[in-house]
Amino acid sequence: MSDTETHKIETLTWEDFGRASRQLAQQIADSGYQPDLMVAIARGGLPIGGALAYSLGMKNCTAINVKFYTGIDARLDVPVLLPPTPPLVDLAGLDVLLADDVADSGETLAMVVDMLKGHVNALRTAVLYHKPRSVIVPDYTWSTTSDWIHFPWDEPPVVPNTPPDAG
Repeated sequence: MSDTETHKIETLTWEDFGRASRQLAQQIADSGYQPDLMVAIARGGLPIGGALAYSLGMKNCTAINVKFYTGIDARLDVPVLLPPTPPLVDLAGLDVLLADDVADSGETLAMVVDMLKGHVNALRTAVLYHKPRSVIVPDYTWSTTSDWIHFPWDEPPVVPNTPPDAG
C-alpha cells in the first residue's frame, strides 16, 4: 500500500488556490497589518507569497529556502536552511509577512520565525493551511485540516530534462 492510500488527502485546485489566496490577503488587509516585506518559505511558500504580494500591492519580496519534507508524512529530523539567505541586517526595522503553504508540524515556520524575530520590527505569519498538531499557530490561516494536502503545484511530476531532437 502506498503512502497516499494510508492518508486522507485534501486536494487544492488552482481555482481553489486563487480564491484562498485572495481570502487570505483580505484577512491580512482587514487586520490592518501593512508589511514592508514579503518573505516566502521556498518552495511551497513561493506561490502563496507571490499571490499575497500581488493582492496586497507589495513589491518588496524575498525567499528563505528550507528543506524538511521528503514525502507524505516523511521528513528530515529537523528543518535545514539552504543558501542563499537574505542578509538579516537588511531586515532591520521592517514589518515582515512570512508566508508558507502549510503549517503541518509547524517546525519549518517556527524555525524561520525564530531566525527572523530578533531582526525585524514586526513579524506575522500567513499560511493556506494550518494543522492542529502544528507547534506554531500562524497569524493568518485560510483553512485548518488534519489531512495531507495535495497542492496544484504537486502535479504533474517534474518535467524531464529531454534534449531537443537533433534530427
